Amino acid sequence: MWYNEGMDDDLASKWENSYSDDARVLTRSEIRTLFAVVAEHPEVVSLAGGMPSLDQMPFAEISKVLADVVAKRGAELWQYGTAQGDERLRELVLDICKLEGVQANKDNVVLTSGSQQALDYITRLFINPDDVVLCEEPIYVGAKGIFASYRADIISIKMDGGGLIPELLEKTIIEQEKQNKKIKFLYTVPNFHNPASVTLLVERRPKVLEICKKHGILIIEDNPYGLLSFEGELYPSIYSFDYSEDSEFSNAAENVIYLGSFSKIIAPGFRVGYAIAPSAICEKLVLCAEAATLCSSTNSQMTLVAYLENFDWMKRINLFRKSYKERSYAMITALEKYLPECTFEVPHGGFYIWLKLPEGVRSDKLLPYAFDAGVVYVPGTGFYADNRGAEYIRISFCYPNSEEITAGIKHLKSAIDNYKKQEALK
Repeated sequence: MWYNEGMDDDLASKWENSYSDDARVLTRSEIRTLFAVVAEHPEVVSLAGGMPSLDQMPFAEISKVLADVVAKRGAELWQYGTAQGDERLRELVLDICKLEGVQANKDNVVLTSGSQQALDYITRLFINPDDVVLCEEPIYVGAKGIFASYRADIISIKMDGGGLIPELLEKTIIEQEKQNKKIKFLYTVPNFHNPASVTLLVERRPKVLEICKKHGILIIEDNPYGLLSFEGELYPSIYSFDYSEDSEFSNAAENVIYLGSFSKIIAPGFRVGYAIAPSAICEKLVLCAEAATLCSSTNSQMTLVAYLENFDWMKRINLFRKSYKERSYAMITALEKYLPECTFEVPHGGFYIWLKLPEGVRSDKLLPYAFDAGVVYVPGTGFYADNRGAEYIRISFCYPNSEEITAGIKHLKSAIDNYKKQEALK
């Protein structure tokens, strides 16, 4: 494609015969490639990345707190830590997660380098080649990459405006069981889904849990956007429906691993995420962490502790909510004005709009036209296990300001018009 120009094919293939079977399934991330292209072309409006806006961060105040932390705890700050992560931060994680009904103790929390790493560890623990991972359709591209790297059989389940459909979930499970397939877990992003932006209806959540429990299937609940509701509404986690003080797993849920991250609610540069899981799984996750990295960044973890203890982080989240709501409104307004033939679900939180293009327009083939017009997005094909989804694109309102968003949508209209003209000439 247009962004692969200049690659040295001879160099790329030099070690091809030496790669492991797992390495052979690794593929280039379209999103990361787009980041690299946009970095070299600042005139292009990027609606591609899910980078949070950091214009609400109190950097001057944070620098003073960090100076105090370095002065008082410098020896700890720059030293190795435990594979499970800083004890105080694990306690603070639970304080945050209680807002959505998560109950556990600090021993059930494992800190990782972003929730992406936690998902990689979980997949490593449970997946053998050809084991089934159930997920929503479309699927978060980062999760798709992890599951593919462990050679899982990714089976996707269509959603509607209320998220995952329980009846379709059970139908899919039964079909896989009839084929004697091993279903290891369901991966779900229930709140402000990436990329589809829909939220799982509250009444469906216990149904999804009950279906998975009945069939002996673990649920991986990935919730990076749950606190970013535009109106401040918080939804009970699937995890919360699985918690019971009478259970033998009474210190945590039995059938759900809850994943979270500080990337979207504070800043991604910390690279701190977490998994909350039953004790036995936590022990395995810690072993994965020891084998992979020895420990995650002590510096980042202690800095986060200082931030959470010294700042009104919920007030900051409310500022993020207000900002993202305004930017989403700018995107919706521009879409309705310039691209009325496109359809989408109106987001109520999170970062994204999942846009269906006009009939006959393919998102992968449109991308060079979009770049020439001055805008980039993520083609829908990146969010399907079998490269379907060419009629969709993911556009993000989280990072560009309202003026840039409006300009980007105007550029997108120009690209679509040019694409249609060229296709008509063929």
